[in-house]
Amino acid sequence: MTLEEIAKKMVAKGKGILAADESTGTMEKRLKSVNVDSTPENRLNFRETLFSSDAMKNYIGGVILFEETLKQKSSQGISIPELIMKSNSIPGIKVDKGAKTLAGSQDEKVTEGLDGLRDRLNEYYKLGARFTKWRAVYNISDKFPSSQAIKSNAHALARYAALAQEAKMVPIVEPEVLMDGQHDINKCYEVTTNVLNECYNELEIHKVFLKGTILKPNMILPGSNCKDKSNSKEIAKKTIECLKKNVPTDVTGIAFLSGGQSEQEATRNLNEINKLNDTNFLISFSYGRALQQSALKIWSKNMKDTKMVHSVFNHRAKMNGMSSKAEWSENLEKEFAA
Repeated sequence: MTLEEIAKKMVAKGKGILAADESTGTMEKRLKSVNVDSTPENRLNFRETLFSSDAMKNYIGGVILFEETLKQKSSQGISIPELIMKSNSIPGIKVDKGAKTLAGSQDEKVTEGLDGLRDRLNEYYKLGARFTKWRAVYNISDKFPSSQAIKSNAHALARYAALAQEAKMVPIVEPEVLMDGQHDINKCYEVTTNVLNECYNELEIHKVFLKGTILKPNMILPGSNCKDKSNSKEIAKKTIECLKKNVPTDVTGIAFLSGGQSEQEATRNLNEINKLNDTNFLISFSYGRALQQSALKIWSKNMKDTKMVHSVFNHRAKMNGMSSKAEWSENLEKEFAA
């Protein structure tokens, strides 16, 4: 498949991306929250349980993996990428090395991992990965994000994306403006505009083929400590406006991150965004916790009750699949709960 074909398949109508790329440290926190030891066996058990569900065939176009998982074998004796491909889903890999303190702006972060990336990408391709992910993070406050943080992260994202395409893999470009803070929805719109503009300037400089990319942005949301809470309709309106203003039409797909929203908030807001989607963009989801949290709680109670874990995960994936077509409703959630 060409890069554009891979990108289209990842976010085809009714499908989205499962972000199962939590680092070992993050996974340890998640498992600790449900009183499960974070061993390689337990991390694999939970992820493999999700990867063997019906949801994979019906609602998941791609799975972002952590390097540990990419190299593991499933209980069926095949590699994890092969297990994912059996469901006609595409395996991908998180390739950045995490956000580190930005020299010259101690309260901000820049994502590292460019050193040795070309060789790592070639290895990941041989292991079965066909797309990649790199996340940059930006704080909002009275002082931030600085132009240094915006420019440094945009430059790294563009260099990464060019290397990923050179290795015949689709880059997911993830510039995440964090929800933390007291800022209102208009401030989020303004900062996200500046971040996206700089990213696409750098992607152009680095000759990245936009039709062979996926953008993974934040929705336009008020800060988590903002007194003025926005409703889904306002969030959708601002988000679509921001995309139309700042994202080139050549970009194939937009897969939103959930960014601290609850499972139902992430689904509801995606549904409202797609109701207003009058663009050429395929707009879908790339959720981690907002797809997995309920399934994780059920799994932690009885790791062998695969049927129940699948039931919960299938439902959440289906709800987001419907939101990517603007077909979700509160009643569907209530029916499942009943």
